Amino acid sequence: MVFIRDTELSLRAAVALVNTLPETNAEGVDGLVSPSDLDDYLRGFPYTGAIVRDEEELAAVRRIRPRIRGLWEVDRVGAVPLVNAMLRDGHALPQLVIHDGYDWHIHATEASAPLATRMLVEAAMAFAEVIRTDQWDRVRRCAADDCDGVYVDYSKNGSKRYCDTGNCGNRMNVNAYRRRKSAGTG
Repeated sequence: MVFIRDTELSLRAAVALVNTLPETNAEGVDGLVSPSDLDDYLRGFPYTGAIVRDEEELAAVRRIRPRIRGLWEVDRVGAVPLVNAMLRDGHALPQLVIHDGYDWHIHATEASAPLATRMLVEAAMAFAEVIRTDQWDRVRRCAADDCDGVYVDYSKNGSKRYCDTGNCGNRMNVNAYRRRKSAGTG
């Protein structure tokens, strides 16, 4: 295991949120345009606390995506001020909690904080752990030539090259096979 469970869950949620941005997929489709899209996201990545499920909350969640995406555009040192700003803006006050079958873990906002604030702070807390444990090399962008998706590599040997959003690994392997075949080397 590369990260503790709650850090990995928060990182996975951040990846999925960022990968709803239209620039992260070949189709250029925004995956978070309606409250039902947000509901779909929240089914996969549940958050405790108040969830309003209205257009204002959706707009606030949409606004934090580029900030979180910015973490994939900098190195470890460059991520520090971004993470610190997210924590400051979210009025983070880490505290231990236990609930819903989860053992002790850290929440850094009140349950009554707006959903987008809780999402931003949880992402920042997870990235603080990535920085603190010197695992920044696992924060990556997809290596597919037609994808700008993001991911965090959880593999033991750190060898993952493609995101999970568009079947990129299989697509690139097929493309490489076809190139070898047409060149007569495969």
